[in-house]
Amino acid sequence: MLGLFDRPADEKALGALLKPPAIRGLTESLIDLSPTEWRTILAKLRRARLLAGEDPHNPGHLDTHPLVREYFGEPLRSQQTEAWNECNRRLYNHYRTLAPRLPDSFRDMEPLFLAVICGCNAGLFRDALHEVYIPRIQRGNVSFAANVLGARGALLSVLVHFFEHGRWGSRVENGVEGQSLDAEDQLFILTQAGLYLTATRGFSAMEARICYEQAESLCQSLNRSHLLYSTLMGRWRYSLMTDKLTATLQVAERIYSMAEKQSEAALLLGAHSALTCTLYFLGDFQGALKNAIRGINIWRSEGIQSQVEELAAPYVECLCYKALAEWHLGEIASCKAAMAEAISFAKAEKDLIALVFALNHAWFIGQVEGNLAEAERCASDVIELSTRHNLATVLPGAAILRGWARSAAGHTSEGIACIEEGIRDNYRVSGAMVGMPYFLALKAEALNLADRTSEALETIREAQALVERLELRWWCAELYRLRGVFLAAVGADETEIEASFREAIRMAKHGSQFHSRIARKHPTQNIVAEKGSASPCSGRLSTAVFQTAERFLGHVILPGQRCL
Repeated sequence: MLGLFDRPADEKALGALLKPPAIRGLTESLIDLSPTEWRTILAKLRRARLLAGEDPHNPGHLDTHPLVREYFGEPLRSQQTEAWNECNRRLYNHYRTLAPRLPDSFRDMEPLFLAVICGCNAGLFRDALHEVYIPRIQRGNVSFAANVLGARGALLSVLVHFFEHGRWGSRVENGVEGQSLDAEDQLFILTQAGLYLTATRGFSAMEARICYEQAESLCQSLNRSHLLYSTLMGRWRYSLMTDKLTATLQVAERIYSMAEKQSEAALLLGAHSALTCTLYFLGDFQGALKNAIRGINIWRSEGIQSQVEELAAPYVECLCYKALAEWHLGEIASCKAAMAEAISFAKAEKDLIALVFALNHAWFIGQVEGNLAEAERCASDVIELSTRHNLATVLPGAAILRGWARSAAGHTSEGIACIEEGIRDNYRVSGAMVGMPYFLALKAEALNLADRTSEALETIREAQALVERLELRWWCAELYRLRGVFLAAVGADETEIEASFREAIRMAKHGSQFHSRIARKHPTQNIVAEKGSASPCSGRLSTAVFQTAERFLGHVILPGQRCL
């Protein structure tokens, strides 16, 4: 019977299995045991080392080695199907009655998680979903366990039991009579799984993509616009991290088109957040700012009550990218005000993912402003929150920034090691590419400070190759500026140095031919400014570009001189 559990079992749960009538092939010899006989059996199992010793911290709990569970549990599941189903049916009823009706803490909620797992094991998929998961764990549209308790990892351990053999995307087709999930139920499970896989494993999690692809086809057949919106947002986030940004922009525009057709404020707000983010990373800071402001105005004027569960509040995303775009465009006071509002709003709403998202961008502002203390403080907050709530996807970036801060403070060897480990983890943990040009630029700066300028130049070449492959233009002017600085430091040919600085100025001042191609395809986005006006790549970033480039072009920087 301990093979039914994946953790120490409360004797009360075992008691539910031992009630009459006996479970055929399993409990016939255990019905009506006296307490003395029961203790004798337990003592024999302990002497045989099939049962762990009593735990003084958990009285009344029985435990065994995981291999013992597997040895006895697998034959019970595969060979004694009737007994397996009856055991799990009894445990389902036991756990769902054990918990409070609407638990307010993770500890009180745990029996309901176990109830859903046991219900699925018994083939009671519909009851587990509609009697426990939706009304008691998530509390309908409130998403209580996810958004209030932050139990997304635990929710995934529950949701995986709605898939065949624990394989995401392999939907369970049949339950016991009357317990199969219909298409609406399957769509709900897929969107829940996609959302929490993205939150815990990163935007580029392949399992999330699989769930969203299946959900999209169901949305279209069922004509469910709100869930189609959620599905497309999931696919957009995956594309943002893994595809060329022109492909990502097409997904964002599809979301906007659908939201505009529905004429619903919550969907339009999310669509503007997707457009804002995509345009920002394309290097169109004016277009990003325009969409961010539109999204913010929708939120402030509509008093939105969304029927859709979002990964993070789109209002916070719009505020953050408004701040970033304003920084590039030189509007520093407005930038800092927007970032402070994003952090304050996320805290007030107790939206953990939105808070981590906002702190993630606040560290960027601290870093580019040269505020080591602020950058490291934000990175530490991100690491602490992400570790506590199993949001591993943002940890590599925080480690990279902490390494840069250590390097800038004079601890170059330690800092470079942290940066390199963070970059390796970013590839391994999330596979997210959108931030890599910036991370590689930080690594290059640290290498240069450690008198490893040749390696710094190689790192810049790696970043520029990534820019060209995925169209990540948001940091390209700075990459050219750093390349010019490093070439000057190693005494390269002045023509090559000058070419790098001139390209940095061109990128910052006038955009690139890439932007022109996008502008012809999407003229409404204003990706290339009118002749003579400030370009989307000009502004705050260009100040550093112009100062360094013009000093070189004016023959102030000599071969071998270091300047960042």
